[in-house]
Amino acid sequence: MNSKKYILMGIGNTLRGDDGIGSIIAQNFKGHDWLSIDCGVVPENFTSIIKKNKPNLVVLIDAVEMDLKSGEFRIISPDRISALHLTTHSMPLSFLISYLKEYTQELIFIGIQPEVIDYSNSLSPNVLKSSEKIIKILKDKKFKLLKKL
Repeated sequence: MNSKKYILMGIGNTLRGDDGIGSIIAQNFKGHDWLSIDCGVVPENFTSIIKKNKPNLVVLIDAVEMDLKSGEFRIISPDRISALHLTTHSMPLSFLISYLKEYTQELIFIGIQPEVIDYSNSLSPNVLKSSEKIIKILKDKKFKLLKKL
């Protein structure tokens, strides 16, 4: 396997509505110089792939409560991550990100505002629409189109 320059880590629980959006994006994302990983709720289990590939860029995507309209997405800077409630995972994402930063030149964390997080495997329409926009931005490598929180 040749090493990938770009790695997408989708995080989420597909059994909890919009919380699964990171996983759904990872499952649907294909790019010739990208490795796309559906990390589910245990992104820390996939750190060895990052260490081995030493990519130029790692993109993490997860549902995040940001008090925005459902489906809106933002880049969240590492110093703001710990302040937001990212509690659906076994390890704090701020901890994971500081660890991964040693093995990549750049790391972008994209949060998507969920509408519904409950036990259902369907996504709300706004969140689904945003997932398509994000996939296109990543494929085209137009990271400048991503707004910061």
